[in-house]
Amino acid sequence: MLATRLLGTAAALALSALALTACSGGPEAAPEPTSSSAPTTSAPEPSASSAPKPTTAATPTCKTLISDSLVADYEKLGVTSQESPLYIGSQQIDGGILCMWANFDQPAGDSGQIYGWAKMTDAEADAAQEELLAEGWVREDAPAGGVYITESHDTALVTDDQGYGMTYLFANGQVTVADTKQGLLVIEWPKA
Repeated sequence: MLATRLLGTAAALALSALALTACSGGPEAAPEPTSSSAPTTSAPEPSASSAPKPTTAATPTCKTLISDSLVADYEKLGVTSQESPLYIGSQQIDGGILCMWANFDQPAGDSGQIYGWAKMTDAEADAAQEELLAEGWVREDAPAGGVYITESHDTALVTDDQGYGMTYLFANGQVTVADTKQGLLVIEWPKA
């Protein structure tokens, strides 16, 4: 099932990453996709109460941002990560990390997932949210506090089973981002 999800969502992820990078003025664009199918999966909606609280004990890496078991599953499939700075709109977030997990030895469209994290002040979070909203992203209150900012349902290339594409969760002095709202559940940073 993991292999099917990885294979099915890559093309849209590559386009999403390309669109996000192009809109953000961030670093280099993702390669062109070769497929456009995007199956969906069912998972519980993430909540701000389950979001980890930020710590300063360590700096995350792509391998520590998600669970060890998921890293092992990805590696069994030939999936590795590429780390880059986290941009939200045109703003590079100091100390932020954005991880693209894919099989970089195969053509675009074969696999890909996006996860990111950064600490943020309230002022930084407000500025980032305002910029995304001005670009047509959608704001939604998180059930236990915090704010989701997600791609417009009309323009999202990859969506989860609830129709959410790339989504940021601003809560507890941090921001997390994933290629879908349900993907936020995979992020386990800061570690307990």
